[in-house]
Amino acid sequence: MSRAVTLLDRLLSPDLMLSVELRPPRMGQGHHDSMDAWFAMHAAVASLVASDTPLFLTDSAVGAQEEENLHHLLTNLDADMVRDLVCPFVTTKHTLQYCDWYAARAVEAGCGALTVLGGDKHVGPPRCVSHGYLLRERIRERFPTLPLGGWANPHQDAARQVGFLADPRYTGEFYLTQLVSHLEPEPITRFQAELARQGVTMPGVWGVFFYRSGNARTLNRLSEFFPVPVDAVVAEFATGVSAEEVCARSIRHLRALGVDNIYVSNLHPERAVEQLAAIRALL
Repeated sequence: MSRAVTLLDRLLSPDLMLSVELRPPRMGQGHHDSMDAWFAMHAAVASLVASDTPLFLTDSAVGAQEEENLHHLLTNLDADMVRDLVCPFVTTKHTLQYCDWYAARAVEAGCGALTVLGGDKHVGPPRCVSHGYLLRERIRERFPTLPLGGWANPHQDAARQVGFLADPRYTGEFYLTQLVSHLEPEPITRFQAELARQGVTMPGVWGVFFYRSGNARTLNRLSEFFPVPVDAVVAEFATGVSAEEVCARSIRHLRALGVDNIYVSNLHPERAVEQLAAIRALL
């Protein structure tokens, strides 16, 4: 029997890896709304995994409320469903005991990798260690065969961000980036130039956001969480293009710069497979 293709295999392949980031349903919903949201999430995860789409499951990094997200999702998938392309997130915004448990659960569930990052220092509970690499070192000691990923932000100082990746203590096989857009290309080119200057060849997965509309109020609210070129997005939608086309333009821009690994954020869980297929058809 041939070995299953893992997430790391896909990251190292020269072919396009178009993956999806999904977030757990928000807390505080009523019982029925919460059940509906989790059902939609389960269906999305199962459909994406069945279609061989790499999947990143994020950690909202606000503590105990999200402690069951990995268990909730993965234990409700069919037992024979391969999870080699599933990569959960964990942040340092939990206790060390919880982070150890989370990594063990990811290994037990057969996940192909684990992304480990620091998390926002300014909101929520404190970090259990000062930097993400320290938690990756701890997890690597316990689970030496589990591929680990980290985080880089092209919107911040490129030399410093790439320096984290180049550091021998980074302890990981790949990284994900903050969301970028063809409508704000400068951070992308700066970051790529710095990768070349520092000789970093480790595979990265670049993030692209699926803007569902050009609603300025919504975009300004989103900009509180990540950089959004609000006016440019509004103007792009005003020309009559679809949400899928706006997303595809960012992916095409990255592809033209030699980026092979991309994740799409903010797909609707109930329509993620269809939306991703529509985006892919435009590439």
